[in-house]
Amino acid sequence: MELTGIESTVALVTGAAQGIGAAVAGVLAGAGAHVAAVDRNAEALATVVTKLEAEGVTARGYGVDVCDSAAVDALVRRVEDELGPIGILVNAAGVLHTARVVELSDRQWSETFSVNATGVFHLSRAVARRMIPRRRGAIVTVASNAAGVPRTEMAAYAASKAASAHFTRCLGLELADYGIRCNVVSPGSTDTPMLRAMLGEDGDPRQVIEGSPAAYKVGIPLRKVAQPRDVAEAVAYLVSDQAGHVTMHDLYVDGGAALHV
Repeated sequence: MELTGIESTVALVTGAAQGIGAAVAGVLAGAGAHVAAVDRNAEALATVVTKLEAEGVTARGYGVDVCDSAAVDALVRRVEDELGPIGILVNAAGVLHTARVVELSDRQWSETFSVNATGVFHLSRAVARRMIPRRRGAIVTVASNAAGVPRTEMAAYAASKAASAHFTRCLGLELADYGIRCNVVSPGSTDTPMLRAMLGEDGDPRQVIEGSPAAYKVGIPLRKVAQPRDVAEAVAYLVSDQAGHVTMHDLYVDGGAALHV
């Protein structure tokens, strides 16, 4: 199925310097979108943008911290001045701090929510204000299957992703009158720097696939870890015309790991 409605549309993608965000930027650019790639890691972002430009697609990098409300508002103004009206927003920026709750620091909790939840609010608010008068647009937030399944040592991450997912559904309800669709993609274990950092240098992806009864975590029924592009393709579908009657939906892309109903 060929996806339509993406070509020539300005797509702002956060967390685009690596992992799922970089894959989303690549997939949307490959579908003809004019991608505004956003990340606070300007050096890594430049590498991603250079690669995309070498592939002959349209992408421009913007080094911005999504936690900074004023900077986000300025970013959205600049993107629309330079590339045109934003028709697609993908909130893919995220951080992960793992620790048992009794050992979790204030800084770890605060940073997790600042990026994973407040950052989504900042971008969504700024972009929605501009989409409303145009009465069109699509917003997707990349959350996590951990938002719906308790995980040991992941309380801050899971709670922040649950917040961002439910925020996005509430936003979708408010924006439905304007024809603006808001959806969520919830990945499971995905082969990204975040997962590799969590597993450690000697970590084996097979332990993720098999699960951990001691941690009350089931494995992955499809017997494989997702690739970033698997998640990016789901995002592309949700922002396309083919999902034109889909809003406030949470699409799990986790190989069945959450046993999601």
